[in-house]
Amino acid sequence: MTTPTALATDEARARLHELTVIDVRTPGEYAGGHLPGALNIPLDQIRRALPDIRHATDRGDVLVVCASGVRSLNACKILAENGIAAATLSGGTSAWAADGHELHRPQGASRATWGMERQVRLSAGVTVLLGLLLGLVVHPAFQLISAGIAAGLVFSALTNTCGMAAVLAKLPHNRPRTADLDNTLAALRDR
Repeated sequence: MTTPTALATDEARARLHELTVIDVRTPGEYAGGHLPGALNIPLDQIRRALPDIRHATDRGDVLVVCASGVRSLNACKILAENGIAAATLSGGTSAWAADGHELHRPQGASRATWGMERQVRLSAGVTVLLGLLLGLVVHPAFQLISAGIAAGLVFSALTNTCGMAAVLAKLPHNRPRTADLDNTLAALRDR
């Protein structure tokens, strides 16, 4: 592969016409805005797409993107473990938009799902508040719920992973319909 491990947004924009761009965010996040021409293959579906991604590398370089660069880096590691070279977009679609580059929003996208980081912050905050409230009203042991979330957040920061995001990604609004993923893989094969 001729691209470095990570591409800056300006470098990726200049090469966009020659790259196969794979967006590993949830379908809802993808619908909220993605790089022009990007195909949506959520991170938890990347292994299913390995043969098609491998085939795409025969035709050119692959760029993997997400919101901030963390999930795309994880996807690149999975691809590398399977002998597929890919680059990630430094800073993800957030950096892309911040640098003034256009995001494509599909027609008919009725509503955008919150980004995964925002979903995690809401879920963690609600769970902490619930644990504290139950600890005050019902029994102090319920405060352990809040402590568990705090420990999970520390672990998440130290390992640069997020178990809560993995669970939230399985919710129906964050999952691709089987037909959508099949269509995406067919489009990837046809490129």
